[in-house]
Amino acid sequence: MVHFFKQINNSIMLGALTSLGRSAAFSTGRSAFVANGARVNAVRSIGSTMVMNAEEGQAEVVLVGCGAPNRGMGWYHAVQMIDKKCPSASLDYVIEPWFMGAGGEGPGGADFKVWQGEAEGAGVKFATSLADLPEPSAPRLALISGRTADNPRLLTESIANGCSCIYLEKPGAPTVAELEAMATEAEAAGVEVLMGYNKNVCKYVRKTREFAETVPGSKVTFVSNNAYENTAESLGECFERNAEGMLKNMAIHELALLASFYDVNVDNIESVTADKEFSSMQTLPGPSGNDFTDFDKIKFTIKTKTGTEVSVQADRCGGTDSYAYVTDAEGNEIFRYYMPDEEDKAHVKVRITPIYFVIVFFSRCQ
Repeated sequence: MVHFFKQINNSIMLGALTSLGRSAAFSTGRSAFVANGARVNAVRSIGSTMVMNAEEGQAEVVLVGCGAPNRGMGWYHAVQMIDKKCPSASLDYVIEPWFMGAGGEGPGGADFKVWQGEAEGAGVKFATSLADLPEPSAPRLALISGRTADNPRLLTESIANGCSCIYLEKPGAPTVAELEAMATEAEAAGVEVLMGYNKNVCKYVRKTREFAETVPGSKVTFVSNNAYENTAESLGECFERNAEGMLKNMAIHELALLASFYDVNVDNIESVTADKEFSSMQTLPGPSGNDFTDFDKIKFTIKTKTGTEVSVQADRCGGTDSYAYVTDAEGNEIFRYYMPDEEDKAHVKVRITPIYFVIVFFSRCQ
């Protein structure tokens, strides 16, 4: 079974609403070790005499696309694995062509080199291509966390270089057609492909849903915030780096929630109503000098043919917290729950240094 996101249009260019199924995972083929976390990396080329790190019962993880320290999602995965947050995963390799190549002297390059050295000290090997990898010495999992447009190619290269399981960062590919082709390719190779959406198992989502079920006629709104600076330079960099657009990038977690829990699919949507007063779209130059058009914030409500009504709000400059709230039949807010909540914050304060704050509360979403 394959689950993926289709793009549809409405009167204000809302797209990328979910299509099939009640799961946000895209899966084919045989089972293998699956890593839910990862950790920090160190940059260098792979030598044939280097000793592999994976032990018995562990997957040999290849992180494909690390990104900048404290910024790239791949980097956060790497940190978790290096810190042994996922016992079945051994981060043995990092493939990072940008910061080990043309991007090494640009923004973030110096920080990456420092972090690379630390990760190499932990035994992680670095390279610029999957083709540089030796033969697997344990079940090999590729954790692909690069640019969405590169994912189809990276999946093909991962299969060709001994990966028996692949974990894709959302949204997996730019189009549904590419996702379908990737699923077919992986199934033919006997390779399992997974795509995870952490908000589906977050405490704040569960608490909000449980409360809403006790109030007849209530409606849930999911709010997703990023902490970009509200400047043309900051948002332009964001628009270029996440060129698939806000709905397929930032807000796709909320779309996964709607598909999983609110019966939202392309055949069941009655209407999509945009909050035009809240929503904002801009065209801004990215670091390359090219212009990119995207939402910096958006809010919309979906009504289904089966009577469900649910809203999504996303803001690139809204802050660090995500949350959900419930309104009654008259539109009055009667419940709100944040991620992280006070329990999570207290746990982080006691046990974890501040730099790992985001990593920890993601891993505690349950």
